[in-house]
Amino acid sequence: MSLLLNAQSLTKRYDSHTLFRDISLTFQEGERVGLIGPNGAGKSTLLKILAGIEHADKGKVEPARNARIAYLAQEDAFAAGSTVEGTLLDALRDSQLEEHQRHTRAQVLMGKLGFDQGDARAETLSGGWRKRLAIGRQIILEPDLLLMDEPTNHLDLGGILWLERFLAKCNFAFVLISHDRYFLESVTNRVIELNARYADGFFSVRGKYSDFLEKREEYLEAQEKQEQALSIVVRREVEWLRRGPAARTTKAGARIDEAQRKIENLSELRRRTGQEEAIGLNFNASGRRTNMLVIAKSLAKSLGGKRLFGGLEFELCPGTRLGIVGNNGSGKTTLLRLLAAALPPDEGEVRHAPSLRLALFDQDRAQLDRAQTLRRALSPNGDTVMFRDQPVHVVAWAQRFLFKPDQLDNVVGSLSGGEQARVMIARMMQQSADLILLDEPTNDLDIPSLEVLERGLLEFPGAIVLITHDRHMLDAVCTLLVGLHGNGECGIYASFAQWEAAEERLAQAAAKEIPVAPKAPRRESAPSRPRLTHTEKKELNGIEKKIQQAEAEVERLKKAIEDPALCSDHVRMGEECQRLHDAQMLADQLYERWHELEGKR
Repeated sequence: MSLLLNAQSLTKRYDSHTLFRDISLTFQEGERVGLIGPNGAGKSTLLKILAGIEHADKGKVEPARNARIAYLAQEDAFAAGSTVEGTLLDALRDSQLEEHQRHTRAQVLMGKLGFDQGDARAETLSGGWRKRLAIGRQIILEPDLLLMDEPTNHLDLGGILWLERFLAKCNFAFVLISHDRYFLESVTNRVIELNARYADGFFSVRGKYSDFLEKREEYLEAQEKQEQALSIVVRREVEWLRRGPAARTTKAGARIDEAQRKIENLSELRRRTGQEEAIGLNFNASGRRTNMLVIAKSLAKSLGGKRLFGGLEFELCPGTRLGIVGNNGSGKTTLLRLLAAALPPDEGEVRHAPSLRLALFDQDRAQLDRAQTLRRALSPNGDTVMFRDQPVHVVAWAQRFLFKPDQLDNVVGSLSGGEQARVMIARMMQQSADLILLDEPTNDLDIPSLEVLERGLLEFPGAIVLITHDRHMLDAVCTLLVGLHGNGECGIYASFAQWEAAEERLAQAAAKEIPVAPKAPRRESAPSRPRLTHTEKKELNGIEKKIQQAEAEVERLKKAIEDPALCSDHVRMGEECQRLHDAQMLADQLYERWHELEGKR
């Protein structure tokens, strides 16, 4: 393979913070490189330096002779009034091609990108189609190496799958930044993690993302063993130093120097291994024991004259983790709002358990006050956060979500997208919830944060409804999927692959103009149930109030037992514990009866 780009000893600092130091990398023909790393590691900056847009404080970048390097920015920008074809032609204005050749190349590329109309204005395109046009503007130059910063941003699931297929057929090398683990597994043959915890500042593995994970685990295990071994040696040398050699001979002096070097090596190794931080997520469940939290029955909704879905039915119980999948505009957020009772359905109904407690992650982050300081966003009522009935100082709470103490007085609007997402998660964790609704929580999160978020969701005992473009998270977290197809059709699926297969069948049927419903697994119709009697209807109407009273009594008794004065009176303590047990039993029985009556209704 021929060398395309050689980067030697690159160092970049911002203010007093060093992003990376003495990074040396080479890129060759045929390489499809995924560049990953935690937020703030300097991935985007490194890509701009490789593209010649920014300059390193130290080191140099040398492209191979005649190598064409192109760069795709994270945000797309087009000239006012520009069209699809005009944008592609404008990219060729400095080429040596004749006019008819430029038009031919633009027409061919528009077909590959999926554009039907070359006169469509760029400003009218959706985010996904703008991204396709931005990619086309770079590859029409036929680069040898394309540098892409988050190319899946603004793409829906269909767009991501299209980009995977497109890159699989490309004849140029590329380096791309992405946090989409399935995307990395599909399109790359080399993965580089930029991270100060590695001795060279990065770790590179040839192979797919799964190969990278295996090699990284081996590396980290070896590094941990090295730290343990060096720690034993240093401990022995420190003991020797404290005894103090009787004679300060040349040999003893050399040993002192060697001991100091080992101590410094251990400190550096510990500094690197301590670089990796992750959010510690543990969502606060309410402890509700009812078997049914939400019942969605025969749901249908249309917006702007377009039918989004119809006949949709499912139930949410504790432990249910429901994913909602579909392309942009298919109605995912609308369905989430229906489940939150923030929007009424056109047909059908959504029934909540009595006093159901919801926690919502809004993809627009409308709950955040951009003018508020981080301190007040995390702790509105002082410098103490209550988490699971325990006080936590706001500084410690902020550090748990990777914020530094000196950031607490920064306004929320100045934070990055990933930092704002972490603020939202921190606020959700303070709420006691039966049901968590998450609308695109993975936007702007790095891979370590995604992995920790997955673990937090898996450990939450309540119900979860999740909208995300992260296919890895959908498959890892969700117990079932509601698939929306954008044409009014919907279905219940066991995995993302099932939804994708149904999408392909629908696309093939649409191309042949044959209306076919998606072959989603259908649930067997439930056996007919006895109707509610008049007495049972009256009981159901009053049972919610009884449940609220029972829960209030349980909470009162719990607080009574926590009274320090009661701890010394074992007789009273036993009596109160028995009352608490009886109250909890009554609440559970009321919940069971409510569930039984709801089933009849």
